[in-house]
Amino acid sequence: MQQRRHTLLAIGAATLAALGAIAPVAHAEEKPKVALVMKSLANEFFRTMEDGAKAHNKEHKNYVLVSNGIKNETDTAAQIKMVEQMVAQKAQAIVIAPADSKALVPVLKNAVDKGVIVVNIDNRLDPEALKEKNLNIPFVGPDNRLGAKLVGERLAKELKAGDKVGIIEGVSTTTNAQQRTAGFKDAMDAAKMSIVGVQSGNWEIANGNTVAAGMMRENPDLKALLAGNDSMALGAVAAVRAAGKTGKVLVVGYDNIQAIKPMLKDGRVLATADQFAAKQAAFGIDVALKAIKDKTPQAQLPVEVKTDVVLVTK
Repeated sequence: MQQRRHTLLAIGAATLAALGAIAPVAHAEEKPKVALVMKSLANEFFRTMEDGAKAHNKEHKNYVLVSNGIKNETDTAAQIKMVEQMVAQKAQAIVIAPADSKALVPVLKNAVDKGVIVVNIDNRLDPEALKEKNLNIPFVGPDNRLGAKLVGERLAKELKAGDKVGIIEGVSTTTNAQQRTAGFKDAMDAAKMSIVGVQSGNWEIANGNTVAAGMMRENPDLKALLAGNDSMALGAVAAVRAAGKTGKVLVVGYDNIQAIKPMLKDGRVLATADQFAAKQAAFGIDVALKAIKDKTPQAQLPVEVKTDVVLVTK
């Protein structure tokens, strides 16, 4: 009986020892959950971004990816709810392309306060809104103003001083829309063009079409339309065609989505900018994963990580 008791104790000790050896290994192999929160997946740019993130996840396999996008570019409330859901679902990091540069700051502050690493891509969060919350969220992305200026400079080569141009802006409360408009203005002002107006097309094809049509009606001698993204440029191209002004009113865009490439080829769109949608999310995810691995506090993350933007023409 005594021997049997010793044997059972030995087996129990061995079992506990084995469990003790296994438990830390299982814990070590737990993969961090990274949430990618984008703007509208109706926009090809963000579908390309999501595809790039999935390819990065498949290649690296060292994290769990959860990706979400809103239905339209202005549904800020839905994006705020997505962030809240990701915090509730214990995401260790959130990589976000915010629909609004200011409105997302409070919910992201709440995420950071709960220990979630937050990285900003595509559309930069408002620096003043971040400062007000004493919040550091790194921006991983291109210089939108520079990209738009490159596109504007290419357009200016086809125009002469005094020509009338119109700017179709993205969602006006977003920093990237403001920066692209500023870049377009930099180029147009330097070339002494006459900017007849800046109107928001909310990043969307139909709205871009409506704005372009209105600008051409109000300015029959309009020479060019500068669209803050390629979706709005697609709408502008359709408006130009409907007005019978193909070749007479030039169109430029921004993003280099697949749908714009045949138009670059045949001249319906003169130029666009490529900010490498497929890589943007991956760059943001890399910053987040490094912070998790190194246990870097949010406040000590870099303020900015610049990525490339290049001019694309025929």
